[in-house]
Parts: sequence; structure tokens; C-alpha cells
Amino acid sequence: MGLVFIAFTWLTKPSDAELAEQQRQMDSIAAVQQAEQQKTAAAGAVDTLSSDEMTRLMSVLENLPDGNTVINNEGVILSLKDGKVDGTVTVGKKTVKWDEITSSTSDDPATHNLAVQAVQRVLDMYAKNGSFAASLSGTEELVALENDSLKVEINTKGGIISRATLKGYKTFKSPQMVLFDKGDNEYSFTLSNNTQRFETKNFFFTPQKLNDSTVLMNLQLEGGAQWGLKYTLVPGSYMVRMEMVQNGMNRIIPLNINLLDFDWHQKISRHEEGKTFEERWSGICYKYAGKGGDVETTSESGNDEKDIKETLKWVSAKNQFFSSVLIADSVLKTAQMTSVATKKDAPDYEQYLKDVNIHTMIPYSSEKPVPASFYFYLGPNRYHTLASYDKFSPKEDLKLTRLIPLGWKLFRWINTGVIIPVFDWLGKFISNYGIIILVLTILIKLVLWPLTYKSYVSQAKMRILAPDIAAINEKYPNQEDAMKKQQKTMELYRMAGASPFGGCLPMLLQMPILIAMFTFFPSCIELRGQAFLWAKDLSAPDKIFEWGNIPIISSILGNHLSLFCLLMTGTNILYTWLTSKSQAQSQSMPGMKMMMYLMPLFFMFWFNGYASGLSYYYFIALLITIAQTYISRAFVTEEKVRATIAANSAKPKKKSKWMQRLEEAQKMQQQQQQRQQAKGGNNKRRR
Repeated sequence: MGLVFIAFTWLTKPSDAELAEQQRQMDSIAAVQQAEQQKTAAAGAVDTLSSDEMTRLMSVLENLPDGNTVINNEGVILSLKDGKVDGTVTVGKKTVKWDEITSSTSDDPATHNLAVQAVQRVLDMYAKNGSFAASLSGTEELVALENDSLKVEINTKGGIISRATLKGYKTFKSPQMVLFDKGDNEYSFTLSNNTQRFETKNFFFTPQKLNDSTVLMNLQLEGGAQWGLKYTLVPGSYMVRMEMVQNGMNRIIPLNINLLDFDWHQKISRHEEGKTFEERWSGICYKYAGKGGDVETTSESGNDEKDIKETLKWVSAKNQFFSSVLIADSVLKTAQMTSVATKKDAPDYEQYLKDVNIHTMIPYSSEKPVPASFYFYLGPNRYHTLASYDKFSPKEDLKLTRLIPLGWKLFRWINTGVIIPVFDWLGKFISNYGIIILVLTILIKLVLWPLTYKSYVSQAKMRILAPDIAAINEKYPNQEDAMKKQQKTMELYRMAGASPFGGCLPMLLQMPILIAMFTFFPSCIELRGQAFLWAKDLSAPDKIFEWGNIPIISSILGNHLSLFCLLMTGTNILYTWLTSKSQAQSQSMPGMKMMMYLMPLFFMFWFNGYASGLSYYYFIALLITIAQTYISRAFVTEEKVRATIAANSAKPKKKSKWMQRLEEAQKMQQQQQQRQQAKGGNNKRRR
């Protein structure tokens, strides 16, 4: 039977011509169907809401709170009037009327369908939000709280602080210092039961201003339950108290739910003219919970991600001079963070520095009337201001001053223990910050003067002794005389009171202060907006000449020249020349001299985009160092050094332990040479 079936199939299969005719007929049918579809589309046949969706829509509108029978969400604005739905749906820049949405035809089917889909999404959102559904509709309002330092505007959509203005500050473009504006700062709590998740960013809160400094953003839920955020602006400060308040929430959120999600997104705004340096100090900063909790930051040089498993006390979105800090009364349970720098080709590159996202979890109980509470610090990175807020957490040091990048521990200690107190003390008597920097530099150089003088004296002695060292090298040219040459050289150093390392050690002791100042000036907010001579802002580059984008040059120097940086470079070259004349010249490293002159040019490329206050400080410091060099020359002359050598030669020689060990090593070397010579003579006699 199988063979018969196969033979029959083979005999009755269509020919190639018949297959071609069948394909032609199928193509013809498809073309007719496509034409019918195009004709139907041209006639305006479009998607519509189903009868079930219309029923759900009516139910949503009928169950909205009294006086709020309007859905206002995702461009959907619908209301119930005399038992009929009316309103509009905005899609992009186009607005579609309700009558057009319910029609089965449209002149613009694509826009019509998008409008229908927007209504469907809103209906799905209402279905998913259960007891919170009535709060999905409302009108955005801003409620302002302000004191002498800060003004915050709280949005009824999401119940969030959407704008913060710092009084007494300004940006390089605006007389107002807006830390963040509407749309730049968003955060949301996510509550959940066993089947649903409720994101507070989707809800419209009802504002209730309790007094001039406190407002309650409230959600009235089914069954008389209530959930809200109460904001209190602390008088005379940059602190905003945020308390989560609730009542009857155990009827909506089960008692076994003990955590809620918190998501915070902020686009860190640019406030300074020197964008490169401001961007370098922007990112996320956070502190681990506990008295000894460390403070760390995401990478400030580029994009970064962090997955923190430990508990945190606070997290912050910060830039060079200002920060937004969320401080938990309890803790933040773990955190995932991302920090992404604004791309140079992005249209908002000049407006924003970085885009940061923080996700964390917060302890929660639906039974407690205040399950969680926080402080928002929205203010400047001013050292004394931040230090004063440690009282807001009596159980542990908040270490908010670590928001200010003052360098590693040693350099930070110099800044916080010495430089900042002296800087503040000078500020009590001097109003011009350019003069304060000048006086501070003079004080620092006076304190370091003994080290500077000792370094110069050692260099001068080494230069004067250079001919004597050369003579010793000529007298003992052989390798077997290396020990003797070393002994004579050290004896010469001892008589002259010189050391080959005498010039290096004092300079090394000064380095921590130089590095501390390098971190202090760019982070000193007191210099922000302060003018001095031609510099309009000591915290920004003092541009005297600008140009557009020039390949290679712009990549290494930027698009401007800073005058204080040029002055610093010229002075540095002059100081290098003076230093080279006061040092013993070495023929073994001929390239070292050229390197010494290249270093100031390298620093010019580096400092050209830095704060003018920093370049000004180094310029003044170099001038003072040059003056000290000339003063030192009056006290350290070749005649005085030679007289010192002669006086030391006449004194009884008291050998140091090091010299004794050197002489013992020399004796052992001589004895070994004598044994080898004697051994060689015996071998000759035997032959």
C-alpha cells in the first residue's frame, strides 16, 4: 500500500507550469487583500476601546474622590459630565478629542491609535494600583517653604522636592543659585503587598500646609487609610526634615513587608564657569553606617557603578561646591548606584555634569505611624556649615565634611587643622580674598623658611665642594680604590657640614603642605565668585584669551589662556634657573637639566584649567622663594664654607660609627687584596 501511495503521489504531482500558475493566483489574491487594507486604512479604520475598557473607564471616573472627577495622567485628561466622558489625549504635539478617540474612523490613524493606547495604559495603571488608584489623577501644584538660607518647592505630583534655591549664591550665568530644577531631581518610594507595587512618583498628593515651615503631602486611600510625606524646613539652615507618616496602612500593606524600595535620580547641574574641574568633583558620595563608617565616592573621572551590600547612613549627589544629601535616621539597606557623565555630543552637555541613579531599601512597618524619617541637606560644601550638622545624628559622626575633597588623611589633617582655621581667622580682618591668599602664603613661607634655608645651604655647600669632589675622583679612579674614595668624600662632607641628601630632605618635609594647598584652593567655596585684580572668580580660570576648538591644542591646553597660570610658569622657569646655578652640576645626567625646564611647561598645561586662586598662590609662593634664595646667598658664601672646612679640620676628629664601619670595611678590603697578592707570588715561585 505504501508503494502504491508513493507512486500515485508522484504521478499526480503538478507540473512546473501548474505550480507557476498557482503562485500567480496567490500573488494576485494577496495584492487584492493589500489593496483592500490600504483602502480601509485610507477610509480611517482604526483601533477603538473595547466595551470592557469603556466600562472600566466609567468605573474609574465614578470612583474618583469628590471634586476630582478628572483623570490627568500621561497626557490623558478625561472627565465625567452628566454621565458622559469628555476630554482630550495629548500625543506628542498633537491633541485628540474624546469624540475622535471613540470614532471608528480618523484622518490620522497613527495619532488616533497612540491616543487609544495612552488611555489603555492609564486604565492598566489604575487596575494595578488598587487602593492607590484614586490618587493617580490630579493637578500639579508647587508648595513653597523658605527660610533665610533655602527655598524649596514641593510638587504635589509624587510629593517630592522638585526645586531648591540657595539664597546668597549665584551661578556663572544666573543671579539665582538653583541647586536643581523641576525634572532634574526625582525620587520615589515603592510600597508593595503580595500582588501589587505602588510607586509614589505616580500619585498626586493633597498638600496641607501646617505652618510656615511645614507641609504635609497626603494620600487618602480606600477604607480611610492614609499615607504621606511631611516636610519641615529647619529654621536658619539648609536642612529639610522629611517624615513618612501613615494611618491604617496595615489594611493595605501586610505586616510581613518590612522593607520598601527608594529610588533617587538626579541630573547634577552645572553651576561654575570652569566645567572641567567642576565635573571632576561631581558624582555620588556615601557613608557606611556606624561610628567608624567610612565615606567613599563613585569615580569622579568618568562613569561608575557600585553595588553596596552593607548598610549606609547617607548618600549624596554632589558637585564641586554644592550637594544634595539624604540622611536616614535609621539606615539604608544596601544600595545600587550608577554615575554617568554627560556626553560631549549631548544637547544638554553645557547644562549638566552627570546623571546619577541610586536605589536602596528602607526599613518599614505598616503599623508604625512614622515608619521612616530623613533629613535632606541641600546646600554648600562649606566646611564649618557641614561640621555643624553632626548634631542631627547624636549617635554617630555624620562626617559630612568629607563631601569636601581635601586630600588623603595627612593632607586633609593639614587643611582642617591648620590651613582652614588660619584662612578663617584672616577672613575676620581682611575682606579681599586675594589679599587673604597673599598673607596666607607669606605666613606659610615664613613657617617653612628654616627648611628652605637649610635646603639652600646644603645645595650651596655641595656646589662649592664640587671641585674638591672632582679632585678626589681623579685621585682614586680605579675600582679597587672605591672604598678609599668613599672615605675621603665622606670626610670632606663631614668637615664642611654638608650632605648629598641635605637639600632633598627639607624639600620632602615641605611637600605635604604644598599638596594640601593643591587640594584646598579648588575646594574652597569662600573663593567662589570673589574677584581679584583681573580675575573675576578666584575659583575659576582667569581667562585672558579664548579660542574655538583647535585640534591637539584644545585637547591639551583647553580653549583659553589663564594669566596667573602664565605668570606662575614664567616664575617657575626663573626659579629653576636660579636653582640650577646653586646646585652642583652633574655630567652623568645631561638630560636632567632639560627635564628641569620642561617641568614648568608641563605644569602650565595642567594648571591652565584650574582655579585662578591656586595658580595665584603658587605664583606668589615662587616669588617669595626666589627672594629667600637671594637672602640666603648673603649668608652662604664660598669663603664662609671654606672657613668652616678649615675650622673643622683643626678640631679633634671624633669618628662617627658610620665612619668607623667604613674604615673597618676598608681595612678588610686591603687585607683581602694583600692575601690575593701573596697567593699570586707563591704561585709564581712554584712555577
